[in-house]
Amino acid sequence: MAGGMIQQVLRRKLQSQAAATPVLSLLNSKKIHEDAGSDGMKSLRAFALLGAGISGLLGFATVASADEAEHGLAVPNYPWPHSGILSSYDHASIRRGHQVYQEVCASCHSMSLISYRDLVGVAYTEEETKAMAAEIEVADGPNDEGEMFTRPGKLSDRFPSPYANEAAARFANGGAYPPDLSLITKARHNGQNYVFALLTGYRDPPAGVLIREGLNYNPYFPGGAIAMPKMLIDGALEYEDGTPATEAQMGKDVVTFLSWAAEPEMEERKLMGFKWIFVLSLALLQAAYYRRLRWSVLKSRKLVLDVVN
Repeated sequence: MAGGMIQQVLRRKLQSQAAATPVLSLLNSKKIHEDAGSDGMKSLRAFALLGAGISGLLGFATVASADEAEHGLAVPNYPWPHSGILSSYDHASIRRGHQVYQEVCASCHSMSLISYRDLVGVAYTEEETKAMAAEIEVADGPNDEGEMFTRPGKLSDRFPSPYANEAAARFANGGAYPPDLSLITKARHNGQNYVFALLTGYRDPPAGVLIREGLNYNPYFPGGAIAMPKMLIDGALEYEDGTPATEAQMGKDVVTFLSWAAEPEMEERKLMGFKWIFVLSLALLQAAYYRRLRWSVLKSRKLVLDVVN
């Protein structure tokens, strides 16, 4: 009897172990698959991160090359004397720059937003400016007979344009249109630095770079090929004040003149800003004194607690 009971217990135990064996094997295989799956996910994540890094580097290189193609070679930052917070224009340089524009640039480029009267008190006296304006002829009219006529220029007239229209300008320059220079330092990327680098940056094309006939190599111009030839040459003109007319000096003077043409109000704006800062500083000091005066009584009073009574 006892032996039969023992055999039944052993049989049940073996059956339970036999039934648990497939479950355990299933769990073990599932664990192995999960481990393999986790390793695969880790590998996929690593490849994804690597791909993202490579894509970022390629994108940065693409943006850099696109920026260079759009704006040309990166230009250096030059220490312009009028770029400081309280700095003003060099008016002698403005006068020399106007001379460079008149003798070198005005044959192709217009400045349609600048009048002769704008030069009065900035680079020339009123008499000098009137004499300068009288040298040009301006189409005016109609007169009493209904006909157009020409007259000498006056202070209210704007700088004359070298061409009658855009089509004539393109025809005279092989299809290229010389831009108006009134706002050129504001209309170009990095303004003054770009214009100076462009005027003084003409080079021989490096090996492997082909420049089409009629164009000139300038690394600061987008694409590197520019229709405008090198215009600033040492000794190309003679300054009225005797300053040596080197390429760099002429470039600096004409860029100063163009910067003034784009921002003639800069000096007045800086002076007004300084005045406002001074007035607001006085107001701040007064407000600080008033606050100290009003709160000094409350901040310096002493409270005594009578805990006895």
